[in-house]
Amino acid sequence: MTQNVSTSQISRPRASRTQIVVAFAAVYVIWGSTYLTIHIASETIPALLMSGARFVLAGLLLLAFSHRPGAPRERLTLIHWRSALVIGGCLLLFGNGGVAWGEQYLPTGFVALIIATVPLWMALFAPAFGGRWINWTAAIGIAIGLVGIALLVRPGGSGAGHWQTLVVLMAPLLWAIGSLYARNAPAPHQPLTAVGMEMIAGGALLGVAGVADGELGHVHLANVSLASGAAFVYLVLVGALVGYVAYIWLLHHVSVTAASTYAFVNPVVAVALGAIVLGEQVTPLTLVAAALIVGAVVLLLVGQSRKTEHAVAVEVPVRDVA
Repeated sequence: MTQNVSTSQISRPRASRTQIVVAFAAVYVIWGSTYLTIHIASETIPALLMSGARFVLAGLLLLAFSHRPGAPRERLTLIHWRSALVIGGCLLLFGNGGVAWGEQYLPTGFVALIIATVPLWMALFAPAFGGRWINWTAAIGIAIGLVGIALLVRPGGSGAGHWQTLVVLMAPLLWAIGSLYARNAPAPHQPLTAVGMEMIAGGALLGVAGVADGELGHVHLANVSLASGAAFVYLVLVGALVGYVAYIWLLHHVSVTAASTYAFVNPVVAVALGAIVLGEQVTPLTLVAAALIVGAVVLLLVGQSRKTEHAVAVEVPVRDVA
């Protein structure tokens, strides 16, 4: 999910170096680890229904918190819910749902590297939504990133021979489109309220998709393993809530470019955890592709930070496409 936050409107009170380091560690490790925990949760819980329940629960918790006693009240309209449905559909149904579904067939590290291309697609499609055209630095970054994707999906690559790869490739594309749409979509003034609504709407759509895919017949609560149950709780409380709050806090205390570094650190964490915990094979060409994609995102962020030094719209994802 994205919210527009003008940097001129963000107050940045002093924060200790320890607080900043802890917040960065939370975003890097938590969001990077969700690829692994999604895989573990989906082992005994159907992927789409698991993701739907995860976001509905997280959304309800956020709405409860944003409507706690003493909090500002705001009337939620059908227009707000329409926006939440569109954004939740793009980001959570197709974005996160594509990840959860794809990880049943593809290595988690491969999926994470594909999702790391979200900033590239956002830069490409931004002009269609009234955004700025990219500069040469960002263009070079995009070109390098596309080469990295080509290496991943080449014949004999990590995702070659799997038609499911096409579904995963659509996930970052639709995540980017949904994020760009969210810039000007009608939304509540309270960011946590907007995020909660989008999580509930997207989670409901994931539930419908899971039922349509026949997952309901594979739900057997007695067969849910302890590992899958623990992973699900982690995804709700830590992945969807703690990680997001840490990221929002960083946006108020460090530069936008610095906070955005999650985009190229998360896949590195995901690849490492996939290799260590799941024993996923990391080939030399996969490492080359990873370096190209990570380097591309770095170039893109540098190019965007130069172009928007004085005025920038901050993209705030609910988490990961994962």
